Amino acid sequence: MQILLPAVPIIKDTFQVSNDIAQLTLSLSMFAIAIGTLVYGPLSDKYGRRVIMLLGLVITFAGSMFCYFSTSIELLILGRFIQAFGGAVGLVLARAIVRDIYGAEEAARVIATLVMVMVVIPMLSPAVGGELMNQFGWQSIFIAIALLCILILMLTINYLPETLKEPVPFEGVRAMLLIFFRLFKSPAYCGYAFCVTFVSVVFFSFISAAPEIMVSVLDRPPTEYGYYFIMVPLGFMLGNYVTRYFGHRLELNQLITWGGFISVLGITLAFILLSSGIKHPLALFAPIAVSVFGNGITLPNAMAAAINEFPNFAGSASGLTGFLQMGFSAVAAQVVALIFNGTVYPLLLMMFAAAILSLVSLKLGVSAERHGGVV
Repeated sequence: MQILLPAVPIIKDTFQVSNDIAQLTLSLSMFAIAIGTLVYGPLSDKYGRRVIMLLGLVITFAGSMFCYFSTSIELLILGRFIQAFGGAVGLVLARAIVRDIYGAEEAARVIATLVMVMVVIPMLSPAVGGELMNQFGWQSIFIAIALLCILILMLTINYLPETLKEPVPFEGVRAMLLIFFRLFKSPAYCGYAFCVTFVSVVFFSFISAAPEIMVSVLDRPPTEYGYYFIMVPLGFMLGNYVTRYFGHRLELNQLITWGGFISVLGITLAFILLSSGIKHPLALFAPIAVSVFGNGITLPNAMAAAINEFPNFAGSASGLTGFLQMGFSAVAAQVVALIFNGTVYPLLLMMFAAAILSLVSLKLGVSAERHGGVV
């Protein structure tokens, strides 16, 4: 997803389209991930993690090649949709596999480690995407993704065992919806899942708008985005490390809450610096890195807590959480493009609102569970 971000302004110029149309290469791909997460979870609960993982990787490869040969913005958006639908399999099944192997108490810490590993490549990918774009053109980004997909496919075939011990019967869409309805009846699950959702909106709102802000607001070349962006996942990784270190010492909800408050603090700091007239990328990226540090604490703990509510339906719980996470983020990414007014403030307002809603979701869900109510 993120390797294409530096190319979005170039794609806009190449196909002579508006910013909000070019943004569909990101927002619709996020929506495809949302749909994929909804589908892969229940399928993996019935057919196993390994075979569904392989299927998703094949779809990702096909979508990447479709993007490479696209000759119009419509075909490129369609290719990105296919590519992202396939790639969603890793987001869902990696978490479900962790839950298959580890118990409830260890899952949060292991998912924190997993997420830390998962952000290493996204940390480098915008910079890599920018260099590929400079050297070989923006279409070369899709060849790089296709080659990486082949590598992951080979590693999966050779090294990933089947971790699902007891398949869950799946009898079609109606049965899947019944499982999701059962998940939604749990106040605690809803609280944690929507906490994950709004934390993700904070992050994806930023990455969707930041490349255009670099060019239009901060007057910097799009290739610089990748280098400043490295600060953001570094903050996330540090938050993951805090989760691993303090996971044994602090109560889970306490960690999630502290992460949420840190996220709000970082966004507030960005407001203060930019409104004071400081027109430098560090005035935006440094405080957002602080905010994402808080997200790095909140996200793995809330995600693990949501999945742990229904260990027998780990794939479905992971899938539904991923659907909410990416579906809301896709809408937010497109809304950010629509409300962009030449300043950074609409973005920061959306991020601030999402950070507050993540805390509210947690509070309402946990309180309802304690009092035996419903969300």
